[in-house]
Amino acid sequence: MNTNLPRIVIAGTQSGSGKTTLVTGLLAALRARGLSVQSYKVGPDYIDPGFHQLASGRPAHNLDTWLVPAAKLPALFLKEAGDADIAVIEGVMGLYDGGRQGVSSTAEIAKLLDAPVLLTIDCKSMGASAAAIALGFRSYDPGVNIAGVLLNRLGSATHETMIRTAMEAIKMPVLGAIHRDDALHLPERHLGLTPTTEVEAAETVRKMGEAVGGQVDVEGIVNIARKARSFEFSQSSLDRQPPSPRGPEVEPPFRLAVAQDAAFSFYYESSLAVLERLGATLVPFSPLKDAALPASISGLLIGGGFPEMFASDLAANATMRQSIREAADAGLPIYAECGGYMYLLEDLVDFDGKAHPMCGVFPGRAAMTKKLQMVGYVTAKMQRDTILGPAGTELRGHEFHFSQELEREEPVRPYTFTKLRNGAVYGAGQQRKNVLGSYLHIHFVGCPEAAKHFIEACREYQGRE
Repeated sequence: MNTNLPRIVIAGTQSGSGKTTLVTGLLAALRARGLSVQSYKVGPDYIDPGFHQLASGRPAHNLDTWLVPAAKLPALFLKEAGDADIAVIEGVMGLYDGGRQGVSSTAEIAKLLDAPVLLTIDCKSMGASAAAIALGFRSYDPGVNIAGVLLNRLGSATHETMIRTAMEAIKMPVLGAIHRDDALHLPERHLGLTPTTEVEAAETVRKMGEAVGGQVDVEGIVNIARKARSFEFSQSSLDRQPPSPRGPEVEPPFRLAVAQDAAFSFYYESSLAVLERLGATLVPFSPLKDAALPASISGLLIGGGFPEMFASDLAANATMRQSIREAADAGLPIYAECGGYMYLLEDLVDFDGKAHPMCGVFPGRAAMTKKLQMVGYVTAKMQRDTILGPAGTELRGHEFHFSQELEREEPVRPYTFTKLRNGAVYGAGQQRKNVLGSYLHIHFVGCPEAAKHFIEACREYQGRE
């Protein structure tokens, strides 16, 4: 691993400051200069990394100290960077915002990776106050290396000069001054930015690259990134897995179907890689377009996404829904998260109030609402044995959904969730035979034992075939 990896964090003063636009443009500009650039997103978000990948040409990754223990993160960061020339890390919300007590904040990640930070400031409707904001952010935690600022949404050359002068007075370097341009706006929807699987974003990304290349000191940013110190840590046990309860023999590979299409796209690349290292051969398929599950599979993974935006198409594919229902009845190990869980219920009510039949593996329905129902980090404790572990197992994860689960009768919940932010406790999810689903999103790098149990369940099913 390259322990001398140049790296830079692009942070914001708050959500909506323009971080994703600037990072996407910077990735495109760096790539245009012939650099191999690896991008990251702080926090659990699945959507921003899709725009990163369009710009960089490489899969993006997430950095989250709730989902993955902080001690593992530097090694994971370097492993994911591979042969990249530089790493660009997009922050989450404001620089110091995160979970309770700053868990997985951009500031925490920057300090953990010893990475310099550029602070993005939305300068609309302000002048010298932008310098006061920069000064406050720099003073708040001297352990965060704020190496400069990026001025965003400037209204004119006079506006830019005014703020540059104020920044000079506090000795704050300005690495970029981006003027307002509605053509650089990324489309949004109820979970945030519209996924790249649904929009023709290539032209927007190209414009972002041109805008950043012309209004940002790209070479200056590269020079700051190159000043980041080499990592010093012992070799991580990222690739070491828990011992198999079946013994030390080499296990044959098996086929694990993974739902991957416009409706189901929320996966962490490194999380899937854990399953591959444990012997799973991942077999992508589309619940939208394929007639049935892939042949000769020993397990099924259905991640999150936007099934509500494709509810009619998912409903119309009756043979796929029947295939999944029959596989569940036959005891196939199936793990479903959020959107995948919604798909396994009896039906899904869209934003217009129309009900669409889903797989019917679990009773009840998911009904979309206009209000965010749940967001934040949770601890999930298993109340019974499941395909992810025995009763008492605790997993760290997060929730983010606009739908409500409506039960015909209250099921026996396999999980008890505890919200990190306020300590609220509630039952969650459903279990049936070897099927487990809930609104929980997890990262298998942070819970390798859960990955191991899932793999063992798949192997046991494989042995029955």
